Amino acid sequence: MGALPRFSVSLSSTHHSDGPRRMIARARAAHDAGFVSLSIGDHHDMGVPYAQNTPMLGRLLAEWTERPAGCLFLVPLWHPLLMAEQIGTLAAIHQVSAPGARFIVQTGIGWGEAQFTNLGADMQTRGRYIDEAIPVVKALLAGDRVDSEFFGLEGARVGLRADAEYEWWIGGTVDVAVDRAARLGDVWYGAPGQGAGDLGRTIERYRSAGGGGVMVRRDAVVAPTAEEAHSRASSLVERGYRGLSLDQLFYGSPDQIAEQAAAAAGLGVDELVIRCAAAEQEHALETLELLGTLW
Repeated sequence: MGALPRFSVSLSSTHHSDGPRRMIARARAAHDAGFVSLSIGDHHDMGVPYAQNTPMLGRLLAEWTERPAGCLFLVPLWHPLLMAEQIGTLAAIHQVSAPGARFIVQTGIGWGEAQFTNLGADMQTRGRYIDEAIPVVKALLAGDRVDSEFFGLEGARVGLRADAEYEWWIGGTVDVAVDRAARLGDVWYGAPGQGAGDLGRTIERYRSAGGGGVMVRRDAVVAPTAEEAHSRASSLVERGYRGLSLDQLFYGSPDQIAEQAAAAAGLGVDELVIRCAAAEQEHALETLELLGTLW
């Protein structure tokens, strides 16, 4: 078995009414287990209890000391000045307990007519929007006064920023998104459902375009035995978990997970971003604890 990639954690923000409490507990468990970074997602108009990214991460940073942290922004759903202000404040909060730690800005292009319509965004122009927005947000976080005809900015600036490294993870699996990651980002952020063949081809394209780090999300079910992990994973798939098939889940005993992780490293993956797939809190916490035995 080869060397393992690093492991970080991405917390699910969709829970019942006690979601924030669950997320705090999972953040503590991941920190105790030694995961290298923490992130959470970004969705809107969900219709189910969903903790929004910026206030929730502000609370979680109290649990996440000394290590990198950040969150996803579906960029076409955000005005770049507002996005930069939220990032700047979060990064400043993070520096209180983690001075010098990187702040991770994950970006996505977004999908779903409902959230675009209800936030006054246009799905048809989202590709151009994200290409225009990322450089603007970077300039604002660097302390520049920014003019932008595209966004109607005149001398815009961000008042609260951190003297920290902002690391940009740019997601997407189609060629134009992979090329965008190489051109505008520090990291390509892979999706959970990609198989080994597609993942290998995408990483090759990204690296040939001058890209840097490769982080890939995997939705995980880990149990003490292979049989128990298979049973839990099969049950999730039967219930329609995120539209993923069984072979797209990252499941097994700790030894099996180590083998899968080593295979990912062999494809060029630097870091696996683990999302606990189990809805049951005790199973999610067990997944985090068992993964912590791998390093």
